[in-house]
Amino acid sequence: MSYCSYQFPLSLLALLPLVSGHGYVAQVAIDGNDYYGNLPNANPVPSIVRQINDVSPVKGATNPYLNCGQDAQLASLVANANPSSQLQFWWKGGDGSNWPHNIGPIMTYMAQCVNTTCDQYNSTNAEWFKIEETGLQPGNMVWYQQNIMNGGPSNVTLPPTLAPGQYLIRHEIIALHLANEMGGAEFYPSCTQVNIQGDQSGVAPASDEVTFPGGYSDSDPGIYDPTVFDTPVQYTFPGPPVVPFAATVSNTSSPTSSNSSSTTTGTPIPSSTASGSGGGAQCKVSTAQAAFAVHARQQRSVSRVMRRLWESLSSSS
Repeated sequence: MSYCSYQFPLSLLALLPLVSGHGYVAQVAIDGNDYYGNLPNANPVPSIVRQINDVSPVKGATNPYLNCGQDAQLASLVANANPSSQLQFWWKGGDGSNWPHNIGPIMTYMAQCVNTTCDQYNSTNAEWFKIEETGLQPGNMVWYQQNIMNGGPSNVTLPPTLAPGQYLIRHEIIALHLANEMGGAEFYPSCTQVNIQGDQSGVAPASDEVTFPGGYSDSDPGIYDPTVFDTPVQYTFPGPPVVPFAATVSNTSSPTSSNSSSTTTGTPIPSSTASGSGGGAQCKVSTAQAAFAVHARQQRSVSRVMRRLWESLSSSS
C-alpha cells in the first residue's frame, strides 16, 4: 500500500483534531495590553478571565455552564477598557496546542455586573446582549474559526458608545462538526471581567437581552444544523440580534494580528495592570502567569497517537 495514495475514512479524519482535547481562552489582549488566563482546573493566579475546570465543551442549551463555561469561577481582577477598545481572544487546545476546531460561529456578548464589581458578581441571572457575530468568510465555504485553528486571535471591537460600568464579556465559539444531530453542538463560552470608562450612554434594549441558559434552544437553526456540511454554507446565527450601537465591523478573526504586542509566540509581556476587588490596588501579571503563558503556547506532539492510528489503518488494509 502506498502511503501517499491511502484514503483516510472521513470519520477518522474528523477525529484527528480531537487528540489535542478541546480548549479554552488562554490570553486576552485589550488595546495591546496582555492578560493571561489560567489552565483549566489548575491552581489559579490573578486573572481577568474566569477559570473553568474542564476543557470539554458545554453540551446542551439548558446546561447551567452555558453561562461562562465549565464550572467557571470568579476571577480576581478587572481590567480597564474603553468604548471602541480593540480586544483579541487567543484560544488554545487543551494540551496547549492550537485550537482544534474549524466549523461554527464566533459570538461575543456583554452583561453589566449589577450592584457590585465583576470580581464579586454572580452571573447566573446576568442579562446578556450581543455585540458581534462572525461566521463564514467570503464565499461561504470556510469559517472564520479556521483562522483560530491556524493560531490567530479572534478580534473584537467594543461598541463605540457603550455606557461606562463594569461588564462581563462572554466570548463564545460554537463548534458544529457534530451539529447535524440534535444535541451535537459544542459550546465553548468564556467570560472576561472589564471596567468600561468614559461617559457614553449606549445600553441594550431589554428586547435584545437574554440569559444563559435561556438564550438558545437545542433545536435553533445554527445549533442543530443538518446541512452544516453542504456548500456553500447557509447559516443562521442563534441568539438575539447584535445590538444597534455595536461596532460596524467587529470580529475578523484574522490569522495574524496587526498589533505587535499581542502574539502567540515568545515570552509574554508582563506589563499589563488590572484592578482587584472592584478597582482598588493595581497588580502586575505575575511570574506564574508568565510561566504559564509560555507553557500554554508550547505545541505537544501527537506523534504516538498518529503512529498508532497509522499502524491500525495499515493492518486493516
